[in-house]
Amino acid sequence: MSPADLFTVVAVCAGAVFFLAGTVGLLRFPDALTRLHALTKADNLGLGLVVLGLLPRVDGVTGGLKLVAIWLLALLASGAVSQLIARVARSTGPGE
Repeated sequence: MSPADLFTVVAVCAGAVFFLAGTVGLLRFPDALTRLHALTKADNLGLGLVVLGLLPRVDGVTGGLKLVAIWLLALLASGAVSQLIARVARSTGPGE
C-alpha cells in the first residue's frame, strides 16, 4: 500500500467518524439549536476530510478543483441553511 493510499484511507475514515458523530449528536441532543450545531460542525469537517482524502485520487488539477468547489459550496449552503433553521427554532420557542 502506497503512502497516498494510506492517506486516502485514513482521511476518508476520519471523515466518516465525524459524519457518525454528527448523526449521534442529531439523535441525542435535546433541542434544535444543539442538534444544528452538532450537524453543521461535524458534517462540514467530515466532508472536508473526505475531500482531502480523495484529492490524491483525482486525475488532474481540474478534478481537484471540482472537489474543493463542491466542499466550498456545501460550506456556504450549510451556513445559510443553519442560520434560517436557527431563526425559526428561536422564534418558535425551546424544544420544538
